[in-house]
Amino acid sequence: MAEGEDGSLAGREPRPEPGEEFEIVDRSQLPSPGELRSAAKPQAGSESWSAPILTLARKATGNLSASCGIALRAAAALGGADGGGDGGGDSGARAASRCQMMEERTNLMHMMKLSVKVLLQSALSLGRSLDADHAPLQQFFVVMEHCLKHGLKVKKSFIGQNKSFFGPLELVEKLCPEAADIATSVRNLPELKTAVGRGRAWLYLALMQKKLADYLKVLIDNKHLLSEFYEPEALMMEEEGMVIVGLLVGLNVLDANLCLKGEDLDSQVGVIDFSLYLKDVQDLDGGKEHERITDVLDQKNYVEELNRHLSCTVGDLQSKIDGLEKTNSKLQEELSAATDRICSLQEEQQQLREQNELIRERSEKSVEITKQDTKVELETYKQTRQGLDEMYSDVWKQLKEEKKVRLELEKELELQIGMKTEMEIAMKLLEKDTHEKQDTLVALRQQLEEVKAINLQMFHKVQNAESCLQQKNDAITSFEEKNNQVMSSMKQMEERLQLSERARQGAEERSLKVQQELGSQTCALQQQLSQLHEQCSSLEKELKSEKEQRQALQRELQQEKDTSSLLRAELQQVEGLKKELRELQDEKADLQKVCDEQEQALQEMGLHLSQSKLKMEDIKEVNKALKGHTWLKDDEATHCKQCEKEFSISRRKHHCRHCGHIFCNMCSSNELALPSYPKPVRVCDSCHTLLLQRCSSTGS
Repeated sequence: MAEGEDGSLAGREPRPEPGEEFEIVDRSQLPSPGELRSAAKPQAGSESWSAPILTLARKATGNLSASCGIALRAAAALGGADGGGDGGGDSGARAASRCQMMEERTNLMHMMKLSVKVLLQSALSLGRSLDADHAPLQQFFVVMEHCLKHGLKVKKSFIGQNKSFFGPLELVEKLCPEAADIATSVRNLPELKTAVGRGRAWLYLALMQKKLADYLKVLIDNKHLLSEFYEPEALMMEEEGMVIVGLLVGLNVLDANLCLKGEDLDSQVGVIDFSLYLKDVQDLDGGKEHERITDVLDQKNYVEELNRHLSCTVGDLQSKIDGLEKTNSKLQEELSAATDRICSLQEEQQQLREQNELIRERSEKSVEITKQDTKVELETYKQTRQGLDEMYSDVWKQLKEEKKVRLELEKELELQIGMKTEMEIAMKLLEKDTHEKQDTLVALRQQLEEVKAINLQMFHKVQNAESCLQQKNDAITSFEEKNNQVMSSMKQMEERLQLSERARQGAEERSLKVQQELGSQTCALQQQLSQLHEQCSSLEKELKSEKEQRQALQRELQQEKDTSSLLRAELQQVEGLKKELRELQDEKADLQKVCDEQEQALQEMGLHLSQSKLKMEDIKEVNKALKGHTWLKDDEATHCKQCEKEFSISRRKHHCRHCGHIFCNMCSSNELALPSYPKPVRVCDSCHTLLLQRCSSTGS
């Protein structure tokens, strides 16, 4: 079965996709766990730091061998599935691929832990910034590249298949605007032609910015966007991605100086070198000796640079002294020119004052004259306006009274017309009553005739039927009573008719009288209306004349306003002249201030010259003192010289630039400008106090 598996794998070697150039390591080339243990046994007792690295290497190799076995079994299962049924083969292949992906995730996570730990230890032992040639840093980038490529989906296009990890890294630009500079600089590099090279350059720049962990955390937080590029079982989609982000946070301590120009990032082969993590103790001792030699050389270079800086500062100070002497002579010349200019400005100021006084006197006189004229014109205008207002008020009162009289007359006319209409209605009602009464009289007469006929019939019947007389006597008496009542009612109706005729005659007489009175009143009212019309026409003529007078007065008013506006403009000109006077006074004060400041500057220049001479003496003393000081090595100091606390990753080592000893951050947080450095540098507390005392003594 093993031979068959090997043959099937040999026949199905995966071809590298475009943009990828990784070596495919055969299983026979990998060291077995027993060999690793035998190689690690002599090293276990030599040094304590290699023990955790060896354990991590064992885990990684065991996991790699297990993953290779799983891959072989998966390939065999796939070969058997081709000959047999397709359903069982598919499920087995999926399970095998999931197991393989899980094993690869664990392997990559262990390798990342190992590479980060080795990188941090090598950086701490060196004690300086890392370059691109540093082997642990190169291996870290290789492992990081493997982690980002794990579970990447293959994108098909017209050119071919594309599988690069620069696609998900481009998402960081959208999610985090701070990463836009990295993306643009990577795209603008002309040396990079493949997506793999751009991805490697992006990782270099992110590490130099110390934001690699932050950018990857942003990516992992947005897994819905990563699902376009990665499989569901990929390392970036699982919990191992967050673990790797946590490991990358520790790299923010390092300072990486990586140069992208001149490096062929497109054709680099990403193979993990396990020999870095299984070094011998002798190599470590040789490395330490090499480090000591480099430290001595660094110290020598530092002393040479100090001497060079001192010589440069001495030359700079001499040039500054020459420049100060030149500026002093220039300032003296400018002072003499400024004094001449001040004298000329004072003369001009006196002339301007005399001119301003003349202008002020003229303007005051003209203003007084115009004020008197305006007062007289205003009084005359007020008097004429009062007379016109009185006339207008009288005419307006007369108009109102006439309007009231006219309204009263119109109301009386309306009342009389209403009375006339009421009288006509009453006459019509009386006529209707008389007609009704005549009809009732006719009806009563008919009833009387009928009663007479009935009486005759009754009389005949009485004669014919005497036997019935006794029975009908009561009826006759009743009829007689009724007859009497009817007669009395007839008499009353006749009396009422006579009364109504009399009332009708009186009403007709009254209506004639009212008509005569109304005719006389209407004639009088018409005469009054004609008189009122004549008065209205006369009043309208008077109003027109008054309006014309008023318009003439308004024109005069506008002329007076124009004159007043001209006077105001003249007043504003006078105020502008006053402002110009004030501005000239302010300019004089400013010039005096400039003269005072220039005198102070000259005094300060003399002080600076004296101080520069003192500084030259200090520099000579510092040169003498520096020859006695020695720059302490990083390996020689394990504790702070002042507080005697042990150094660690959190408590870093810092050199005092004055005495050369090593202190912690708390004991060397002061900064002073030393003669050997152009800018303020770090100084310990004791040197800080000593230098301050020296400065105070020289100043006094």
